[in-house]
Amino acid sequence: GAWTGPLEAGAGTGSAAGTAVRPESARPAVTRTARPWPAERLADPAEIDGGAPGLVLLDARAPERYRGEVEPVDPRAGHIPGARNLPVGRVLDPATGRLADPATLRQRFAAAGVTDGADVVASCGSGVSACILLIALEHAGLPAGRLFVPSFSGWSSDPERTVATGEAP
Repeated sequence: GAWTGPLEAGAGTGSAAGTAVRPESARPAVTRTARPWPAERLADPAEIDGGAPGLVLLDARAPERYRGEVEPVDPRAGHIPGARNLPVGRVLDPATGRLADPATLRQRFAAAGVTDGADVVASCGSGVSACILLIALEHAGLPAGRLFVPSFSGWSSDPERTVATGEAP
């Protein structure tokens, strides 16, 4: 069917002059097959709650959400106790919007407490932005990290779980 949405030529769509963007004409450049995330690359809530030795939990959300100053989505504001804030924007090059170079990434991860041999687990609000931190770890040449799928949304939805606020992990 024809596209009847609000995207018109010249309205910031990136389309050529006089051409409307139509979803049925868009084709992916590469076909990919979805696969399940490997179980060994996921972190269990019990590990997070127990603060396993050597575990570095990174929170990719904006600092004001991490500190608990604002919370537009979740039932409680703050962060998972022990989590360190490394906003996803800190792993990007502001000039290009792409991942920063490996040396810069290693410095930023080190500043967030990631040392050689650390068991890094990434979280955010819903588990999406945390994946960028995981990609950045590997781009920096650091060992692969793990994803805490429930992230803060899942954590803060459980009234049995403690939530921290402020700058400190």
